[in-house]
Amino acid sequence: MQFKWRIPHPIQKFMTWLGSHELATLILVGIVAAGIWGFVELADEVREGESERFDRTVLLSMRHSDDVSDPLGPHWVEETARDITALGGMVILTFLTIGVAGFLMLQGKRTEAVFLVAAVVGGMLLSTGLKYFFDRPRPDLVPHGQYVYTRSFPSGHSALSAVVYLTLGALLARVQKQNRIKAYFLLLAFFLTILVGLSRVYLGVHWPTDVLAGWAMGATWAAGCWLVFRWLQRTSPAIENPDDAVPEGEGQVA
Repeated sequence: MQFKWRIPHPIQKFMTWLGSHELATLILVGIVAAGIWGFVELADEVREGESERFDRTVLLSMRHSDDVSDPLGPHWVEETARDITALGGMVILTFLTIGVAGFLMLQGKRTEAVFLVAAVVGGMLLSTGLKYFFDRPRPDLVPHGQYVYTRSFPSGHSALSAVVYLTLGALLARVQKQNRIKAYFLLLAFFLTILVGLSRVYLGVHWPTDVLAGWAMGATWAAGCWLVFRWLQRTSPAIENPDDAVPEGEGQVA
């Protein structure tokens, strides 16, 4: 009796979905691969001390040469940086995630809400674990413009803002039908993520490579979650797929 091995049905469905969405899938897989590679390269340079010159140069470029305790620009710029950096804080991101999840629940999109919470919590746990693993000290070149109590690499604010804002942007864009609304959510998420990361270096609480690594980690996680969500959207009847909607004016009897 000859034994025939068959590919499990869920794997067959996933492979079929991959084959029918080559471009979008290829882009997302490329982002994940590039993000992992970028994070590994940054971590390697940091552990070997090769990033020290770059970190010092960029950090000091945001300070007055005659007084490194004073960031460039008037005092209101520093206050604005503190407001911006708060957008990447754990409390703000937690409230934002709960708020959006509640909104999705009220719309009857329970699966999307659960997926969002799982993606954000998973990203937060990953970011925290990486901080403890690398155990890099905070910058000591300049006074910190904000109280800090964790280690430096990767930047938690940068990583978590990328995880939350990019995941939210991708999720909200995916359930929209109009391309301009999709683009709006994605661009807004990207803009907020960049601003939060830059504010961390400006306030002197992170090395630039901390922020770059945080962006890489967060973007990789968000892209991976987006890839999984697109697959679930195609294969699960519990999740609404705007791609399946019939365009206005089509399929209607006059």
